[in-house]
Amino acid sequence: MTDPIADMLTRIRNAKMVGKTSVYVPYSKIKMAIANTLEKEGLVESCEKKGKKIRKSIEIKLKYDQDGTSRITDMKRVSKPSQRIYKGYNELFSVKQGFGLAILSTPEGVMTEKEAKKKKVGGEVLCEVW
Repeated sequence: MTDPIADMLTRIRNAKMVGKTSVYVPYSKIKMAIANTLEKEGLVESCEKKGKKIRKSIEIKLKYDQDGTSRITDMKRVSKPSQRIYKGYNELFSVKQGFGLAILSTPEGVMTEKEAKKKKVGGEVLCEVW
């Protein structure tokens, strides 16, 4: 697999489309940080590390509204292995006029674009979620 983060986003997107309540993703530190950021922003219900040693995975429980619509409308991978996208804190703009968020990998950890602007730190734009 060449892009594990894109695979994670695709698994979440596919689970949301068929109405599943949870999805399992192979574990890595960066994917766990992205899942924790989604949980902190209220887009997923919870995320937990499952398994031991080589068989570790992340269980992400999706969050749905009362009428059955998912909190996540769509997800888009911005920075790819073939083309990395880096932005300074003054180049960051809101996603979908503030209805979405961008997730960045910065020297201070994985965070949203709003947190990065507050801390005045830039980094690699991993994905956009709305």
